[in-house]
Amino acid sequence: MKRAIVSLSILIAASAHADVLRVGVDDMIHPISDEFIGRAIDVAAQRNCDAVLIELRTPGGLADSMRAIVQKIVHSKVPVIVFVGPSGSYAASAGFFILESADVAAMAPGTNTGAAHPVLLGGEKMDDIMKVKVENDAAAFIRSITQKRGRNIKVAESAIRESKSFTEQEALTQNLIDVVASDVPTLLRSIDGRSIHRFDGTTTTLHVANKRVTDYDMTLKERILSHLMDPNVAFILLALGAVALWAEFNHPGAVVPGVIGLISILLAVFALNLLPTRFAAFALLLAAFVLFALEAKFATHGVLGIGGIICMVIGALFLVDGPIPQMRVHLVTALVVSVPVGLIAIFLMGLVIKSRQHRVTTGSEGMLGEIGVAQTALDPEGKVFVHGEIWNAIATMPIAAGQRVRVASVDGLHVRVEPVVEGASAELKVLSAE
Repeated sequence: MKRAIVSLSILIAASAHADVLRVGVDDMIHPISDEFIGRAIDVAAQRNCDAVLIELRTPGGLADSMRAIVQKIVHSKVPVIVFVGPSGSYAASAGFFILESADVAAMAPGTNTGAAHPVLLGGEKMDDIMKVKVENDAAAFIRSITQKRGRNIKVAESAIRESKSFTEQEALTQNLIDVVASDVPTLLRSIDGRSIHRFDGTTTTLHVANKRVTDYDMTLKERILSHLMDPNVAFILLALGAVALWAEFNHPGAVVPGVIGLISILLAVFALNLLPTRFAAFALLLAAFVLFALEAKFATHGVLGIGGIICMVIGALFLVDGPIPQMRVHLVTALVVSVPVGLIAIFLMGLVIKSRQHRVTTGSEGMLGEIGVAQTALDPEGKVFVHGEIWNAIATMPIAAGQRVRVASVDGLHVRVEPVVEGASAELKVLSAE
């Protein structure tokens, strides 16, 4: 009897957790998306959920991350539903592979998918041999997915080789997806009782109608990293950090610019390490700051400064070579950041150069070159009035009282002075020296 009660309690507890776990992906496909979806699938298996629902809105992303996500979906112990929605959304490029890999593929009215032709990072043009290799690899991958899911292999392959895109009705008619639904409750009702064939060869019947839909959110770490994975944000942090460190190096002890600069650069480097980064672009960014410094030093009327801004813009555009435009630094971002950074760097460097060229007026160094009057005869020691004070002085040659003197050096509480030669005497001194 006790054993029956325990078993019943276990069943009730399991049914309490048997819901639909919803995951929202509204971003590019990158390593953080892979981590998030993988963690959600593992949690759904632990909770004994009836299904995982991935609401997908993406322009595409990195092939490696997409393949990792597909692998997690096809090996999931819990059925995975991918829903392109709400209306107006799209799942292009990498999103098409993820949609086709699902146990149930669905789209909302007014959505589209496809355009999955592979491109090299940075959108570079491929030679004919490389193009054939990449296309064949992607086509074989989509065939292996659609064949196991019982979908239209030929039409799915056309999205790879011909970059075709499909509306939700075209995708449904040509057997690329299983259902069109306006929202999540409608979707779950329409697929309730449907038998699906899993990748492991088993058959499962879905019971998801009127089930509780539980949202599964990103952790704080994943949300922060997801924002950092935007190449424009990473570049802005990198530029901000460089300017802050520039200010700290030229004004040691300010502390705040150094702390801000270090944190910004570390965050940018962390994000760029996960993105397809061209590290050669850092050479252009470094060259930009060198040109800014030279502009401040030599004042070339903006020639070197403009050259630095151009280097910074080009470096920004080449910094991240993503396969889609959304995974590259935009030209507007590069210009909006580079021009102010260039002007600020030139201004700060100009202040530093001027301050170093300005004559010191305080302390012992401020005494050098000061003109005074001998209070007593110096032969070689005596007293002089200089800088508003009477000093003990040592002369380099005999000097009469009342004669003007110049401070040559400061030695503790004594100044070493030399006579000031004026008028014709100065001319004679110059001639004799020659």
